Order: sequence, then C-alpha cells, then structure tokens
Amino acid sequence: MKKKMLATIVSGIALSLALAGCGKSDENTVKVGVSSTDGDVWKYVAKEAKKEGINVEIQEFSDYVRPNQALNDGDLDANSFQTISYFNAFKKAHHMKLSPLATTVIAPMGIYSNKYKNSKDIPDGSTIALPNEATNMGRGLLLLQKAGLIKLEKNFDGNGSLKKIVENKKHLKFKPIIAAQTPRVMDDVAASIINNGVAIDAGLHPNKDAIFLESKAAKDYINIIAVRTEDKNKKNLKKLARIYQTKGTAQEIKKIYDGATIPTFVPLSEIGEK
Repeated sequence: MKKKMLATIVSGIALSLALAGCGKSDENTVKVGVSSTDGDVWKYVAKEAKKEGINVEIQEFSDYVRPNQALNDGDLDANSFQTISYFNAFKKAHHMKLSPLATTVIAPMGIYSNKYKNSKDIPDGSTIALPNEATNMGRGLLLLQKAGLIKLEKNFDGNGSLKKIVENKKHLKFKPIIAAQTPRVMDDVAASIINNGVAIDAGLHPNKDAIFLESKAAKDYINIIAVRTEDKNKKNLKKLARIYQTKGTAQEIKKIYDGATIPTFVPLSEIGEK
C-alpha cells in the first residue's frame, strides 16, 4: 500500500514538473494571425524573434473577420492584418476588449479596371464594384470622391453607405461585394475598388495596375498589430512589436512588395491611440 502511495506521489510530482515545463515553453510562444499577403514578412519577423528566444507561430487567414474573433477567443496572442479604422469599428460592433500594440504599414487601396486607363475615362452609367463591409466601403467611397467621381455628405464619418453619396453626376451604379471577390468581377464592371492585399493576391501591382491609388499619408488606414487589452504590456508581445519596427523589417517589406506596401512605424499617438 505504501509503495503504491509513494508511486502515486512520484507520478504526481513528475506530472507537475512536466506541466510546469510546458507552461514555460508556452510563455515563449506567440501565436500571430496574419493575412496571406503578410505571411512572408512575418516569416522574417519570426526568424528575427527566434534569435531573442521567442517562437512565433504564424496562422494565415483569408478573411477580415476570423482573425479578430480568434484573438478575442484566446486562440491567438496577436494579429496583424487590419487598418486602425477597421479595427476600431470591428471591436466596437462586436464588444471586444482588444487594443493596438504597434503600427506596421500602409497598404493603399486602389481603383482597378480592365477597360479604362484613367478614372476620368469611366463613362456615365457605369457600374463600380466595391467592398461591402462598412469601413472598407467607406474607404472606397472616399477614394471615389478623391478621384472626382462622386461627392459625399459634408460630415462623412468613414462608415460606408451608398445613401451618403450626395452627388453622382455620372449616374454611376455601385455593386457592393465581399472584398475577396472584387478582383474577380473586373471583367463585368467598369472598375473595381480593391484592397491592397487582395489586389496583390490576385496578381495585381498597386503602383502599376491601379488607375487611381489612395494617398500614402492616410493615417486612418495605417495597419496595426492588435492584442487583447489585458495582454498589451506583456514583455514578449512588446518585444515582438519592437522587432517588427526595425530597419531590417522595413527593408524586407520594401523587397517583398516592391514598394506597393509602405512601412509606417509611427507612434500610436499619431493615429489617435495610446
């Protein structure tokens, strides 16, 4: 009986030590959700993080919803795929306690066409495709306004709604669709408004193929690394943000995207965050 009890105690101690070891390993592992177009940059960041004792596990997503859900649910430690504008709208709508950790890049949205070389050439009555999600649609409508194709209400808040168009002299029609589908309908419309990453995935080069491109100084559309608010002061996450915001990463971004995506490592205060 005593031998059996002793064996049980020893087994319990061994299990406790094993679990403690697992916990220690987990503390040095950071799970990051990224879009498919950001995968190569994060592979570089992961390589650099490994030198500092951080194991980065990268999970790629093809949509704009699941990465925030996975982060909120604890399946990820961070994600890096979205603009600050989209992030703030999403977490408010879904009541999520998430926070920006650091800025990363600007990935300009563009107007693309298989039929016209200039946005001014788009004829009366044409149909334009644009992302159907509120913040991306709002971004697309602002882009159309900057291109001189429409005018929006005076105090436009950035959230997309076709009702907010107050002037449409060319009588353009609009086709809201899922962002990932915007390149696929280019043959069926006069032009399509496409997010940078979606365009690159479709084999388009924003600087070469867009007939009108968003300003590189649009601070509302700077991308971020996001974390759960309770984790924003964790050492490994802050260290990971620092590794991302290095000259080496900036050079890698320029090389991978051939200038189509711009490293933008500004303080959070410059985008209205703490």
